[in-house]
Amino acid sequence: MKVNGRHTRSIWLEPDGWSVGIVDQTLLPHRFATLRLTTLDQAAHAIRSMQLRGAPLIGAAAAYGLCLALRADASDAALERAYATLLATRPTAINLKWALDEMTAAVRNQPREKRIAAGYKRAAEIADQDVAINQSIGRHGLTIIEDIAKKNDQPVNVLTHCNAGWLATVDWGTATAPIYMAHDKGIPIHVWVDETRPRNQGASLTAWEMVQHGVRHTVIADNAGGHLMQHGMVDMVIVGADRVTAQGDVCNKIGTYLKALAAKDNGVPFYVALPSPTIDFSVTDGVAEIPIEQRGADEQATMTGKTKDGRIETVQVIPDGSPVANYGFDVTPARLVTGLVTERGIVPATRDGLKAAFTERAGGG
Repeated sequence: MKVNGRHTRSIWLEPDGWSVGIVDQTLLPHRFATLRLTTLDQAAHAIRSMQLRGAPLIGAAAAYGLCLALRADASDAALERAYATLLATRPTAINLKWALDEMTAAVRNQPREKRIAAGYKRAAEIADQDVAINQSIGRHGLTIIEDIAKKNDQPVNVLTHCNAGWLATVDWGTATAPIYMAHDKGIPIHVWVDETRPRNQGASLTAWEMVQHGVRHTVIADNAGGHLMQHGMVDMVIVGADRVTAQGDVCNKIGTYLKALAAKDNGVPFYVALPSPTIDFSVTDGVAEIPIEQRGADEQATMTGKTKDGRIETVQVIPDGSPVANYGFDVTPARLVTGLVTERGIVPATRDGLKAAFTERAGGG
């Protein structure tokens, strides 16, 4: 998508053809900077520290991280160590394991001297596939916005949570792809951007994306969504996902479940945009089975922002001595989901719906 009017992906190969470039998302929205990754450890740190984040982008970054590991040591033992290192970085995002499995399958049976080339080839395919999938998600999601626009004489009001934009993918985003396509088509649209505590991915990242693309938007407190829905100010909710179960339960950024409850109570359609690698057919009950990442206390205890004189400062917002619980994700039961917007269309959030759309992956699950 666009950064200062210039098309930019969130991950790329540098001109040397092997090192990996990323946007350092921890510095946004106040500073745009990129990083060059040259080692497995740097790639793992980038994922763990959320210099890059979002399930699809984590998968692409893990794929390239495995390539960097192969450059240092292409042995079977090193491959297994790299797989384990990357898998441990963000346990909730299923795209991470999917990408690592794809990479392992692509290189394991290759002679050692051919593994690096085979790895980079598959990693590039994973990145390009993500872009194509997101464009398809965008086209299917656009039909929802178009249908709402036909009935409205006001801009379509869309509520988002967290950042499921191009910064969370290789390009376009999942939940934002339909928004960008609607905007580019000239459909009047306005986005309510949840701030998304504790890391403020909505206020810091989604809002930054909207500014870059010229989309009308308003940043709101996380707890404002229900109020807006009660007063008819939200036409639809669309969020991303870090994992979707075989029966359609959705694991996404903490706070998503509360948005779904409010949407259900107010008759607002609640959609989830996701690429098929986010579906985990090995898991059925999301609440019982999906491991929920608990992150460091500092994310909840502090906030970072820009002072009036332009300095970037981090301040503590809780009393000394207060304990912190920082759950990264929650699970929205399938019964609260209006539909899953995938690259193959809008799919019911049910076991039968997912199996029908993705038969080759569902198997007997």
